[in-house]
Amino acid sequence: DDSPGSLGTSLWPLYQKHPHSDGNPGADTSMPILLVKTLHILGAMLFFGTGLGSAWYKFRSFQSQSLSVMAWCDKEIVFADWVFTVPSGIIMPVTGLYLVQAYGMPLQTHWVMVGLVGYCIAGIFWLPAAYLQILMKRLSQKALETGTALDPAYARYQKIWMLLGFPSFLAAITVIGAMVCKF
Repeated sequence: DDSPGSLGTSLWPLYQKHPHSDGNPGADTSMPILLVKTLHILGAMLFFGTGLGSAWYKFRSFQSQSLSVMAWCDKEIVFADWVFTVPSGIIMPVTGLYLVQAYGMPLQTHWVMVGLVGYCIAGIFWLPAAYLQILMKRLSQKALETGTALDPAYARYQKIWMLLGFPSFLAAITVIGAMVCKF
């Protein structure tokens, strides 16, 4: 059975409209649009999820006061940022602006502006936090390798890192809300 929706149906050829599209630009389901939307959503999930997971494990490792746990966590969080946060931080605006252009929407559309401003706010707070992560990684690795006490600057950096995370996290939630609710 090759009818739309049957299990035997293969993916629609590139640029072919979905059979249930009603011509409404908001309901456009051509394969390029669906792929870009999927990348956009995956980017948002990775950005938000990596940030939330990093905050949780960073907080828990610091509470443990175990130098080996803190050093391992610091190393992994910096690595996760390069693998997940940076690529998703690039994918989101590229795919988002592509979708705005593809749908012929003005950039001044309220929810698009909320998304762009929120994304910028999240980035403004994330960049110094990412730098602090690198500094904390260096401090914890050095203390672990040399068998010395952790530099007191680490605790100060940790506190600032957490404080930077709150507005970044709130901005990310606002962006997700704007994208979903179109407010």
